Amino acid sequence: MQNEELSTLNKLLKGLYMGVHAYDHFIEKAKGIELKQKFQAIQHEIREQALRIIERIQAIGGTPIESEGIIGAIQSYIVKLRIPDEDEQIIQKAIEGEQLGIEMTEKTVRGDLSAESEQIVRRVLDQDREHVRKLQEMIGQAV
Repeated sequence: MQNEELSTLNKLLKGLYMGVHAYDHFIEKAKGIELKQKFQAIQHEIREQALRIIERIQAIGGTPIESEGIIGAIQSYIVKLRIPDEDEQIIQKAIEGEQLGIEMTEKTVRGDLSAESEQIVRRVLDQDREHVRKLQEMIGQAV
């Protein structure tokens, strides 16, 4: 069980690294200062999520991965190329990314976690759902 749990948590960590890098691209491409700041706040929360997962992996005797890996780096590059130029469209891409991350996390963590790890992952998912809500509120607003 512990090896499966460590593997699952490292997969989740890889996804969080990908999220941090996606927000790097969104921040770079966004035109509005306020939008950049909102993206930075979300990115900061994703970094904190990654830190909680790293600490959990270490607490159960594992070694956390340090990057999204080669496939994740390729996906990050593709994301960068596909980011639109308009802020509202960038927000929509961020929403799509968050929703995909939620779906992938829910699939990845099914049944492979201890109660303590599951609680940490639930907090990550709740926070990601809140990111989607905040991003949806930004659509159509002057950000």
